Amino acid sequence: MQDGEVPGTSLIRAGTVRMEGVLRMPADGAPVVVFAHGSGSGRHSPRNRLVASVLQEAGLGTLLLDLLTPREAEDRRAVFDIPLLARRLAAAEEWIRRQPASRSSPVGYFGASTGAGAALWAAAEPGARVRAVVSRGGRPDLAGPRLGAVQAPTLLIVGGADHRVLELNREALVHLRCETRLEVVEGATHLFEEAGTLERAAGLARDWFLQHLPGHDGEGATTGRA
Repeated sequence: MQDGEVPGTSLIRAGTVRMEGVLRMPADGAPVVVFAHGSGSGRHSPRNRLVASVLQEAGLGTLLLDLLTPREAEDRRAVFDIPLLARRLAAAEEWIRRQPASRSSPVGYFGASTGAGAALWAAAEPGARVRAVVSRGGRPDLAGPRLGAVQAPTLLIVGGADHRVLELNREALVHLRCETRLEVVEGATHLFEEAGTLERAAGLARDWFLQHLPGHDGEGATTGRA
């Protein structure tokens, strides 16, 4: 093990299933961001891995994982089962708190597309300890009436050319009662495939987490911003 990194893939128990995930820690006790992927995606998503690398360079830990088993991922009902995804996300957070390197780490959620709905659903649970949420191209409407119960500061990042999702995020602002901000990345469509747009979204996410996830010593997380 080097630089606090947990090598290889871990199996994270969630009820009767085990999720596969990779936890990377730049230092023991560093804040950790758990990634909730969207439909048709997973821990190997190049977009989420790019965002994770930006967060890691800033001194943040990351957990990339598959919220569904391979068989479940083929079932459209499971893919859009937001309460199920939220329970899996909460199980991953509890797993983080059992690992020696991250036992004291504050935790944030980064959700994309349907994963953002799951992140907000989990953040709205009574007693939720998540400290910050970032949604990229997310579907906050999938968290429905639970939006008003979210207490963690929430950043909504949407592509300027992703018109329907932008509308849904603007509607969500009405229902969110926590500290909230909407950032529109001009020229970006839903997957942020346009040149420079994903990097812009990653930078916004990094800054939000650095602002809202305290370091394990009670001060801010250290930053290696580019």
